[in-house]
Amino acid sequence: MNTLIKNGQLLTNKGDLKAADIYIEAGKIIEIGEGLTREADEIIDANGLLVSPGFLDLHIHLREPGGEKKETIATGTAAAARGGFTTVAAMPNTRPVPDTREQLDWLNKRIEETASVRVLPYASITIRELGEELTDFQALKEAGAFAFTDDGVGVQSAAMMLQAMKKAAELDMAIVAHCEENTLINKGSVHEGTFSIRNGLNGIPSVCESVHIARDVLLAEAANCHYHVCHISTKESVRVVRDAKRAGIKVTAEVTPHHLLLCEDDIPGLDTNYKMNPPLRGKADRAALIEGILDGTIDIIATDHAPHTEEEKAEGMKLAPFGIVGLETAFPLLYTHFVEKGLFTLKQLVDFLTLKPAEVFNLSSGKLEIGAEADIVLIDLNRSEKINPEQFLSKGKNSPFDGWECKGWPVLTMVNGKIAWSEGRVTA
Repeated sequence: MNTLIKNGQLLTNKGDLKAADIYIEAGKIIEIGEGLTREADEIIDANGLLVSPGFLDLHIHLREPGGEKKETIATGTAAAARGGFTTVAAMPNTRPVPDTREQLDWLNKRIEETASVRVLPYASITIRELGEELTDFQALKEAGAFAFTDDGVGVQSAAMMLQAMKKAAELDMAIVAHCEENTLINKGSVHEGTFSIRNGLNGIPSVCESVHIARDVLLAEAANCHYHVCHISTKESVRVVRDAKRAGIKVTAEVTPHHLLLCEDDIPGLDTNYKMNPPLRGKADRAALIEGILDGTIDIIATDHAPHTEEEKAEGMKLAPFGIVGLETAFPLLYTHFVEKGLFTLKQLVDFLTLKPAEVFNLSSGKLEIGAEADIVLIDLNRSEKINPEQFLSKGKNSPFDGWECKGWPVLTMVNGKIAWSEGRVTA
C-alpha cells in the first residue's frame, strides 16, 4: 500500500508554511517535495490543510483493564486519532495494575488487538501502586514498559523513590511522577484559594505538589536518573524545576492544556467538570505555567485525558472523581487561545506536541522527514466550530470546554501510513 498526500502545507524549521507533497510506502515517508507525480494506491488531497507530524500525548488514562465503563483501549485510541494523536502513553492506574511481566504482556496483547494508534504502556513503580514494594524493573522493561510511574498517587517514601530512581537509572529508564504529599492533601477537592473559601470546600495547597518535586529533583540528582514531572500546576513547582535544570539535574516536565487555559477564577460554581488533580490553581500559577513553557522550563504538553462516567461526575464536588477528558480538544483549544492570540507560534505549539515529547523520551516519532514513520495529522486551521462532548469518540464526556468555539480541527490522522481516523472528505 502506498499513499500520496498532495497540496499540503508543511511547517519549515523557521516556522514558515511551504507547499509540499508527501509520498508514503510501507508505512514510511519516502519522498517530500512539491509537485510529486508518483502513482499511488491512495491519493489524499490536503489542499488548504496543515500537514503535521502526528501528535504525542505521553500522559493519558485508557482505564482498561478494570475501568471499561469509563474508557477502553479501543475508544480511547479512537479519541486520540480524532484529536490528531498518533502515539499515546497509557498510565498504569488500572485494575489490575501492570506491575508484573504477565500483566504487561496481557496489556500489550490487548493494545495490539484493539488500539488504533501507538500505545506506550507505563509500568508502575511499586506493586499495585501502594508505595510499599518496588516492581521488577528489569522484567518490566523487557516486557516493553515505556517508563515507570505510580501516577494517580505520589510515592510517599523518599527512600523508596531513591531506590526506584537508582534502578531506573541502571536501565536507562525514566521515573515519571505524580507529585503529591499525602499529609498535605487535607481531603481537598479543589485548590486552596478563593474558590475553596467561597464555597466552603477543603482545599489542596500548592505546597502539596511543589514539596514533592523539590524532594524528587534532589533524589534524581543523587541517582543520576531522568525524572519527569507530571501535570505541573503551581508557580512554586515551576521555580523548583527551573532551578533544578540550571543545576544540571536531569528533570523534565509537562503541563496540561486545562492548566494553561484555566484557573480557579474560571470555575462556574460547583461544576465537577472543573474538578481535576492537580486542581485549577490561581491566576499567578497559570501565568507561571505559560512563562515556564515558553522559556523551556516546562518541556511538553500532555492532556492527562481522564474519562469518567456521567454518574460518577454527578456525585458533587466533594465526592466526584478527579479528571477531565482532553484528547479530542487539545489542539483546537491551544491553537485558538495561544497561536491565534500570538502567545505561541504555530511551530512552538506543534513542537510541544511532537518533536519535544519525542526528544524528552528518546522516541523516533514526531518528525516529517524521509525515512520516518508516516505518523501524520492533517489540520484545517481555518475551520471553526464549537466543542460538543456528545460528538466525542471517547466514552468520557467530562469536559469543562463544552460550547467553546475553536479553530484548528484535525480532519485526518494517519499511523504508520494507514488512516486511523478521517472525516472522509479528503481521500480521493
